[in-house]
Amino acid sequence: MGNKEIYKKLCETEGSAIPLFLQYWWMETVCAGKEWDVVLAKAPDGRVAAAMPYLTGKRWGMRYVLQPQLTQYCGPWYRSKSAMGDASVQFSGYFSHHGFLFFSQNFSPALNDARHWGEYTYTERITYRIEDITDPQRVFEGFDKQRRQRPIRRAEKVLTVVEDVKPEEFARFHAAYWASRGQHDLLSQEFITHVVRTALARRQGMLLGVADGEGKMHAARFVVYDSNSAYSLLSALNPEGHHNGASALLFWRMIERLSGQTQAFDFEGSMDPSIAFSYSLYGARPVGYQHVVYYRNRLVERLFRTLKLNI
Repeated sequence: MGNKEIYKKLCETEGSAIPLFLQYWWMETVCAGKEWDVVLAKAPDGRVAAAMPYLTGKRWGMRYVLQPQLTQYCGPWYRSKSAMGDASVQFSGYFSHHGFLFFSQNFSPALNDARHWGEYTYTERITYRIEDITDPQRVFEGFDKQRRQRPIRRAEKVLTVVEDVKPEEFARFHAAYWASRGQHDLLSQEFITHVVRTALARRQGMLLGVADGEGKMHAARFVVYDSNSAYSLLSALNPEGHHNGASALLFWRMIERLSGQTQAFDFEGSMDPSIAFSYSLYGARPVGYQHVVYYRNRLVERLFRTLKLNI
């Protein structure tokens, strides 16, 4: 049995103990048409002590490891903290000695692991989270009154939640939104549709919109979740004009619906001060995670930075 088959069974057995973005089904979904694999560390009793799925890229014969699209966090999973040290050494050695010239991943906020990775370098990045959404009314009371609560209450009077947004409709809406800003959508409509449809089918995704009385969609958002946290992945506003409380209302309605499904809500962070400030108005707090990078040598580093593969 190969590593991927072993890992698939491990994910089925461990359930949400393995973070959503490391799950076998998620990697299969976001890496469709690409090459991904998993490296395993075994305990003395033969059980998997740690695992690390990864996406492989290749250009001009050079192999490298990158973060999959729409995947906020990757990195290793450990069965216990006692496995962290030895498994980290094994994993870091695997990537630096098996022909990979470049490695770039964001490790989960739950990990403080990069210190075990030798010559790998890491920088701190920030996401914004509400750690407990199980009491939605208490969450709402934590919203900024002037810039979040009041716009939401005004929007509630003219906008309603749309529960039956189709994945392909959302993908078109997303592309139109970016086009209205003079930018090309970095994600294909086919990819967005595939990811949304898969997550919804597994009941680990939520897609909602808000529309006015004439049926005009003002905002739409897609999140994925497990029992630990929800993650806001994609959003779009009507390119022809939208109600200024639409996005806030959508966040609020999603948190309400997810309060019985998961523990936390991750706004998918940002190092941009204006975006960070916007999320803080929902009562979200900054949470650090590690961006871990490895280059085989300085020549490789210059080459990959020139190619802009360090993402």
